[in-house]
Amino acid sequence: MPKVFIKTYGCQMNERDSEQVATMFIDGGYTMTDREHEADVILINTCSVREKAELKALGKMGLLTRRPEAKPHVVYGFMGCMAQSKGDELFRALPRLDLVIGTQKYHHIFRYVDDILRKRLERRMDDLSLSLAGSSVCDTDEETGSQNAIRDHLAQTGHSSAFVSIMQGCEMRCSYCIVPSTRGAERSRPMQDIIDEVESLVRQGIKEVTLLGQIVNRYGKDEHAVDGKSAFVRLLEQLNGIDGLERIRFTSPHPIGFREDLVNAYRYLPKLCSHIHFPMQSGSDRILKLMRRPYKNEKYISLCESMREARPDLAITTDIIVGFPGETEEDYLETKRAVERIGFDNAFIFQYSPRKDTPAAAMDGQLPQSVKEARNQDLLATVNAIAIEKNAALVGTEQLILVEGPSKTNADRLSGRTPQNKPVIIEGGSELIGKIVPVRITESTGFTLYGEIAPC
Repeated sequence: MPKVFIKTYGCQMNERDSEQVATMFIDGGYTMTDREHEADVILINTCSVREKAELKALGKMGLLTRRPEAKPHVVYGFMGCMAQSKGDELFRALPRLDLVIGTQKYHHIFRYVDDILRKRLERRMDDLSLSLAGSSVCDTDEETGSQNAIRDHLAQTGHSSAFVSIMQGCEMRCSYCIVPSTRGAERSRPMQDIIDEVESLVRQGIKEVTLLGQIVNRYGKDEHAVDGKSAFVRLLEQLNGIDGLERIRFTSPHPIGFREDLVNAYRYLPKLCSHIHFPMQSGSDRILKLMRRPYKNEKYISLCESMREARPDLAITTDIIVGFPGETEEDYLETKRAVERIGFDNAFIFQYSPRKDTPAAAMDGQLPQSVKEARNQDLLATVNAIAIEKNAALVGTEQLILVEGPSKTNADRLSGRTPQNKPVIIEGGSELIGKIVPVRITESTGFTLYGEIAPC
């Protein structure tokens, strides 16, 4: 059977898309491999949010297509956001490339690959020199209903968590972001399809799902509210009622559309985890306006305070961009003060990176790399100090841990997460994997917690 190697760069949405593609190949009689040299098909799922991710993907594919030991019939393809953004120009950069598949065309990849591979193998039987023959494929067109194609999951023994895509696309048009042009307009899946998918996952042993969307809380944005509740909150209520499902997470919401009904959901939905990843991007109203983020910092802070009032143990993590064009020292300090005031449990801090065809890339006041780096390091130190203090305060407390599997750094130990999404390392056997167990926290190394099973 032909073997497929998939390398994924980027976000959880990309991971979920890769899983869907892998499922299609397995259903078609192929097998997956994590060894590049074994593969008959090599696919790289790409990200365009930052330049570094694009360069990694291009560099990786360049190395793979130039391997002297590579089998001549191997099919090489890019899929995902960079594929959507760059399209045909990728063939000029990498002449050995066979496929460029956009973000609304994942469900066609198997058919394209299988056709190319079979023709090559048939021709090779007659003449080895023909093994590279075959037409390249570039498909980046929009397709109605493509959001409904990401619904299948790999059967993975021992896994307790799964991603579930509920909507795709973004219409916010932030001035720095390329996602609207790579993912298209917002499109939501039917609620019953999502419920059926989650129920199927629970029957397979899944205890926790993470709902995915570019702006996940805008799910069903065109539907009328029912009893004051948005379609997204009504979906959370339906999932909360599924027997056997223990935890619900979602990522990433936007302050726009984050209304009282969603805040209140933290009061009465026990399966909704006490963690939210809530991108702030900047603490300066002037920079938020330049970013085309349609809220002010006080509104963002007010939402954080309201959620913590509804769920006192809520952990909040965020995304922040430093070094945006025109960002002054005072703008940066306003961001730093907002970080200290909110007290994030963690934050992903990014140095601004100009992206092709975005308004921010053409703005005056582009900052030197040295300024971006200095602000990045300074803010990271602030975030880390807060995170270390919060984790230290958990020593001696009892937490409920969903045990996920062996620790990545020590296979003799197990790793799990609290409802606040904090990693915890414990001693124990494989029989604990997939279970929620009470753990007394005994130690914090700063970012990782250690604990022991608490007596019942």
